[in-house]
Formats: sequence, C-alpha cells, structure tokens
Amino acid sequence: MARRKRQFNTFNLSFLDIMSCGFGAVVLVFLIIDHSIEVQSDELNQDLLSEVNFLEEEVTEGQEGLVRLRNTLSDIDLQMVEAQGLATRIIEEIEEYEALIESLRAEGFDDDEDIESLKAEILALESELKKLQSAAEQDGGRSARSYLGEGNRQYLTGLNLGGRNIAILLDTSASMLADRLVNIIRLRNMDPVLQREADKWTRAVNTVNWLTAQLPVNADYQIITFNTEPSWAVPDTAGQWLEVADQARLEDISERLAKITPAGGTSLENAFLALQKLSPAPDNIFLITDGLPTQGRAAPRGSKVSGRDRLGHYQRAIQQLPAGVPVNVILAPMEGDPAAASAFWQLAQNTRGSFLSPSKDWP
Repeated sequence: MARRKRQFNTFNLSFLDIMSCGFGAVVLVFLIIDHSIEVQSDELNQDLLSEVNFLEEEVTEGQEGLVRLRNTLSDIDLQMVEAQGLATRIIEEIEEYEALIESLRAEGFDDDEDIESLKAEILALESELKKLQSAAEQDGGRSARSYLGEGNRQYLTGLNLGGRNIAILLDTSASMLADRLVNIIRLRNMDPVLQREADKWTRAVNTVNWLTAQLPVNADYQIITFNTEPSWAVPDTAGQWLEVADQARLEDISERLAKITPAGGTSLENAFLALQKLSPAPDNIFLITDGLPTQGRAAPRGSKVSGRDRLGHYQRAIQQLPAGVPVNVILAPMEGDPAAASAFWQLAQNTRGSFLSPSKDWP
C-alpha cells in the first residue's frame, strides 16, 4: 500500500505569524500606555503634595500671626486697664488737692503766698542737695572718715582715687617689717607686738587708712591682705563690696589691720585671683607692696628664689588682672630687689594707673 504524502500549506504558517505579531503589538502598546499613565500619575501626585505643603505652611503662618495678634490685643487691653487705673488715681488726687485748697481757703490762708513760700523752700532744698552732691564728689571719702598724716600733712598725691568699685591689696609678708634683710630677720625673732609696731608695717597700715579716707563717699570698696594666700580684711565679707559711707565698718577694718603680724612669703598671683571673686569686677585697684613675689600659686620647690624666678612669678601674676582696670602701685622698695621698681612702674603705665615709691615720708 502506497504512503500518502502530506501537503505543505503556506497560508497556515503566515496566519500564525500575523496573529503572533498582532498580539505582541497589542501587548507593547498596552505597556507603553500603562507606563505613561504611571508617570503622569506620579507627576500629578508630586504637584498635589507641593500644593498641600504650601497650604500647610500658610496655615501655620496664619496661626502664628493669630497668636501674635491675640497677644497684642491682650497687651493693649492691659495697657488700657492700667491707663484707666492711673487716670482714676490722678482724678482722685486732683479732688483731694482741690478739697485741701478749699479747706485752706476756709481757714483764711492766702494760697498764692503759701504756694510761693513752698516753691521757695523747695528751690532752697534742691540747691542745698546739689551743693552736698558736689561736695561729696570733690571731697571723696573725707565726709565718711577723716584721716590726717603726722603734723596734719597729706602725703600721697597724684593717685587716681576715682572709681565705683575700688579694691585695695595690702602685702602682709614678712618683708613688710623692714627695708633691709638683716632687720627683717631680727624683727622676725621678736615679740609679735614689736613686729606690729615696726616702722615699715605701721606706714603700710596708715597708707590704707589714708586711702579709705580719700575714696568717693558714694563708692564701694574691698580690702584684701595677702602673703602666700589672700585674706579678706573682714572674713565674712569675702567677695562682697563694702560701702565707703559706712564709717563704723572702716574703723573696724582699721583695727583689724593693726592686729596683723606680717609673716611668710609673697604670692601676687593668688592676690590677683582673689579679685576675680568680686562682682562686679573692680574698676580701680590699689596695690601696696615692697617687691616682686617670691612664689606663684604654690610654694617653690627649693629654699631659694632667684631674681629671674621672682620676675617670672610677677609676669604670670599680672595675667590674672581684670582687663582695662587701672592699677595704682604704692611701692616701699626692699633691699636686694632692684627689678621691682621698674616692673611695677611699667604695670602702672600699661594700665593707666599711678606709681608711687615713697620713702619714710608716707602716712
């Protein structure tokens, strides 16, 4: 039996190809359309979010403006209430004065003459007040406390005695007993009573008394004594300003200073650090000393201190001073410290203070 051959039909193959291509084209068009919709949707959402954020910002600003407006209205309401209260008080006072005038007239007083008399008294009182204020400014602290040198002489001239907050630093180291080293050693072995009566120390205490007597009566002051450590003249007033007008306090401090016995070394740095505890800071400083410091914040390691070391302690100490404050130095030079006068003179010049190096002819 012969095998039958299958015939090839080109139409069938072409139809399938066309259908496949058509389907693919449809899918491609669908994908393109769907993607463009997503892009447009995203762009539209971003625009909407931007508008929403802008509106939210405007709402926030509007709410803040409303709060400010309400606060302003509240302030205005308060001012109106205060003004109304003040007006009421003024009206009441006017009525009281009118009633007083009527009562005075009823008693036979001549109001014109009385008023003129009262005006004259007021002018006289104002004139007297101005004179007192002027005298207080010119005379300094003399109205609060009087102090005259030996033979009624005033010694320390040329000092800047002004200021509102004045600090006085008094060196109480052993070197304040005498000018010469041999005399210092001799006095250190004597009775404390004799040490306190030493000429150099007595002159230093008298200098503080003289200064406090010259300070402006409307000023405040503080006195700090120092050797290796600072001390407040009145311990319970540490860090506080005292009134120059308080005469009893000045007398008490004078008695306390007279009971101090000079001893120990000298730390100028610790003394200047104590000034930092005062508030407000001093605007004028008086330093009474006799030479360069023998140590810094802590005691030196060795038993000897060279002139170079003392100058280094001094340079570190002046870095602790408040900026822009005049430093007035009263130096009683000690034997064996030639650099002290030059250093302290330069300090006074740099701070626009004054420098005095008196001999025995100081208070």
